[in-house]
Amino acid sequence: MKLIFIRHGEPNYKDDTVTPQGRREAEALSPRVLSWHADKFYTSPLGRAQDTGKIALASEADKLETLEWLREFHIEVDDPETGEKRIPWDFMPAYWTTWEDMYDRKNWVNAPVMQTGEIKSRQAFVAKGIDELLASYGYIRKDNYYITEQGNEKVLVFFCHLGVQFVALSHLLGVSAPVLWQNFFVAPTSVTVVETEERVRGEVAFRCKKVGDTSHLYAAGIEPSGAGFFEPVYGKEIKKYF
Repeated sequence: MKLIFIRHGEPNYKDDTVTPQGRREAEALSPRVLSWHADKFYTSPLGRAQDTGKIALASEADKLETLEWLREFHIEVDDPETGEKRIPWDFMPAYWTTWEDMYDRKNWVNAPVMQTGEIKSRQAFVAKGIDELLASYGYIRKDNYYITEQGNEKVLVFFCHLGVQFVALSHLLGVSAPVLWQNFFVAPTSVTVVETEERVRGEVAFRCKKVGDTSHLYAAGIEPSGAGFFEPVYGKEIKKYF
């Protein structure tokens, strides 16, 4: 089985939709998505993901099903210096790399800064959502892998967001979400593919085959957007976290 995660098109956060470039990106993505002949299409409830899915699926947009757990992982935590709120993946390397918990696939949710927001409960909500969905297709979570009586070759497509995509991949692959948040980037409308592997009958691992692929954009002559990639702060005052 394949799980295909697609980040929404270049975002217009103010209006919760996509920019003109985001629309062009979704249009360029459309032939690629339709060629997969996917069994099911899921989307975040947020407008920018919904709009990307509708544009990409065109006349098949009525096949989209909304899942609440695909909503962006915008759970705020306290800035360790100012106490002001910030998203949990917006930290300078000199701060987050000093906490060993941030590298732990299970305990990252217990890192001191993560405990200042509802990170743990929201991560559990995402994990529960994806596990219940996989169970409906015959894949049951057991410890840190999955078991199945009979695997399948279904293709599931998810239109979602950078933050929640990495939380889902963290759960499926056994990698700390902060490591993915801080060290990986997926551009708008990029394609990430995770596929089941059953080396022992009935025992299933999910393996990542590609991350953040934007070949459809280059084929259409569109330069991928850098939305979500942090701007340099050279020459600016940098807040210290310690």
